[in-house]
Amino acid sequence: MKHAEDYSPGTRYHPHKPNAYSARHLRKPVAFTCLARDAKEVFVAGDFNGWEAKAHPMQRLLDGAWRAEILLPHGHHRYVFVVDGRPTLDPNAQGVARDDQGQRVSLVAVS
Repeated sequence: MKHAEDYSPGTRYHPHKPNAYSARHLRKPVAFTCLARDAKEVFVAGDFNGWEAKAHPMQRLLDGAWRAEILLPHGHHRYVFVVDGRPTLDPNAQGVARDDQGQRVSLVAVS
């Protein structure tokens, strides 16, 4: 019988089905859109990037909105838009949660 340590780092181990497919390991593209016409720069910071404010820059669209597409794994993810250095909730988020410091953040579910 193989054990978890017998698998290479890129291999997904499952105790009953060592080569089984799992949706938990897939990443899906998630589109984020922020309406901030007067902004000079906008980023997405969240639990998926260690809350790094500049890890995911958004691109300005012709209509003044900003957009970024990020590959995220299955589950719920907390995030904020960082508009010219200021954390901003997403008014179109699927929900609102709290970060580790108790601040309100936006929530997106990926399935």
